[in-house]
Amino acid sequence: MKIKLPEPFTFEAGPRAVLLLHGFTGHSADVRMLGRFLEKKGYTSHAPIYRGHGKEPEELVKASADDWWEDVRNAFHHLKELGYQEIAVAGLSLGGVLGLRLAYAEQVKGIIPMCAPMFFDNEEELTKGYKFKAREFKQLEGKDKDTIEQEVQELVGNSRAMFSDLANLIKEVNGHIDTIYVPTFVVQARQDEMINTDSATYIYDNVEAEQKDIKWYEDSGHVITMGKEKEQLFDDIYQFLESLDWNE
Repeated sequence: MKIKLPEPFTFEAGPRAVLLLHGFTGHSADVRMLGRFLEKKGYTSHAPIYRGHGKEPEELVKASADDWWEDVRNAFHHLKELGYQEIAVAGLSLGGVLGLRLAYAEQVKGIIPMCAPMFFDNEEELTKGYKFKAREFKQLEGKDKDTIEQEVQELVGNSRAMFSDLANLIKEVNGHIDTIYVPTFVVQARQDEMINTDSATYIYDNVEAEQKDIKWYEDSGHVITMGKEKEQLFDDIYQFLESLDWNE
């Protein structure tokens, strides 16, 4: 069966731009509804898909955190090449980690980490999530149950280097949070089943931004951009973006 793979998107609307970054094992669909919402509000957005994501699960274990970081920087500079000089960043989960790294590596207008892990203590949950995504993809391919289970077990066995890489990325960003000075809006789902929610407080307490805020969404799970409180989240993100000192 031929599976239609997801693609990056760019929604051009106005001079203010927002880079939207998806989560681990996710892809641009994680942030597409947010992109469409911002488009209606006059904001341009661009969402890349990191290497290994949005494809066969075997592709993910071939990619590294360095690849994902390069993809995010390329996406940031893609917006620059399109003529957008002021770019805010909103990232979900792994996208939040990469967005925070961008906030101390490049000049960004503001940063919105959503359910972004600052401690690598969730390998078991990540492995479950990876297995679920792998099974889902292989079912769409039309494979039988035994073949799927055999291939998923092989994938898990080959994923150790990838998870080690992810741990090192989170550790590195954790150690640089206090070098972030741009306006920061920390978003965290109270019902997050994937990460240690102390991460949100850690980010808020340690960024050196003069303008910073944190909000907990009581009824949301990890993929908050697609959850039951998404409309409130989108409006809160819009209000934060409106509060920034844009030059145009």
